[in-house]
Amino acid sequence: MAEAELTTHVYPIGSRINEQGRLEVGGCDVVELAKEFGTPAYLVAEDDLRARARGLQSAFAAESDDFELIFASKAFPCAAVCGLFAEEGFSCDVASAGELAVALAGGVPAAQIQMHGNAKSALDLEQAVEHGIGAVVVDNLRDLDRLEQLVGGNQTQRIYLRIAPGVSPDTHPAISTGGPNTKFGFDLEHAAAAIARAQAIESLELAGLHFHIGSQIFDLAPFEGALQSLANLGDFKAYNLGGGLAAAYTAHDQPPSYAEYAAAKAGALASVFGPGHRLLDEPGRALVANGCVTLYEVESVKRNVDTYVAVNGGMSDNLRPMLYGARYEAEIADRFGGGTACHLVGKHCESGDILIRDADLNQPVAGDLVVVPATGAYGHAMANNYNGALRPPVIFASNGDARLVVRRESNDDLLVRDV
Repeated sequence: MAEAELTTHVYPIGSRINEQGRLEVGGCDVVELAKEFGTPAYLVAEDDLRARARGLQSAFAAESDDFELIFASKAFPCAAVCGLFAEEGFSCDVASAGELAVALAGGVPAAQIQMHGNAKSALDLEQAVEHGIGAVVVDNLRDLDRLEQLVGGNQTQRIYLRIAPGVSPDTHPAISTGGPNTKFGFDLEHAAAAIARAQAIESLELAGLHFHIGSQIFDLAPFEGALQSLANLGDFKAYNLGGGLAAAYTAHDQPPSYAEYAAAKAGALASVFGPGHRLLDEPGRALVANGCVTLYEVESVKRNVDTYVAVNGGMSDNLRPMLYGARYEAEIADRFGGGTACHLVGKHCESGDILIRDADLNQPVAGDLVVVPATGAYGHAMANNYNGALRPPVIFASNGDARLVVRRESNDDLLVRDV
């Protein structure tokens, strides 16, 4: 097998097919790792994540003298992942007290954490204030009411107001978040009153405005339109433009480069508001999607009308195909190449438990190791216990060494909350 057969922009940086015809990730033979750690498993190339973090930092540094990159931890809420990005100079955003606990456990300084959420609980905000996080992204008036009650004495809590700019990018409706009829943020009709309310609370510091228009975005033009929608709300020191940059899930996906992404956002901010503004951005998917592959074992191959290749995972470890038709590719880990048209399906009691419809695998048989790339974003995050599935481990690989950063669940874990 030749390295040219690997879709390099979909797999982790540095991946290759070795002399035995097996995939290597992070310098590790995935067949050997499957024997050591079992399957299903999330395998992360640690150096890939670091390279992407540095690449994005460099891209924004080339366009702005005042910026902050904030890892959207909901994409991969793992202490080791949050800690890695903190080491690379990223702040971290969380969407609950639980994600806050994960970020703190990963060593992220509280001052570098911001909290999101369209329905923050009292506990979420209490934990945020208690730990002294850097900022709260206020989504609604109740957030303001609760923060006014929680932040007292000599405390001051920095906040951003999330605005729905009425802009919908070309992406799946399930991951479009900035349109005129969204559950997120203040719409333009009510934004001015929310700003006035926030500015009237002495214990809160309104640092700027925030928007997030969606995810898996290839066309960068809507970001300037979103900023233009905010222009009548005043001139603030800082603007958080959310995240949204697409990742490559298949060979046909060609997302904008980091340089193009940074230039588009920095250029839009300067064009609409002029120089001297702080630019914040929240990359998630674009940092972690391609740094991870999921390993499965084939349990059965059967021919009904179509050929079904069933693996020992599915919607319990990658829910995205079932939620909104997300597309992936797959290969036999030690036998790259197609030849057998099939559906790669999971083990769960749902007809919709299909990981990849119309996959193309090289003569799959029971016992084969299947690898699905680009699973770093929202695989681990959305993993669940449907049918009593045990959530997979997360393995970091670098320079030929592998280490466990999240262990596989056990049956005892499934029962630990039963009383």
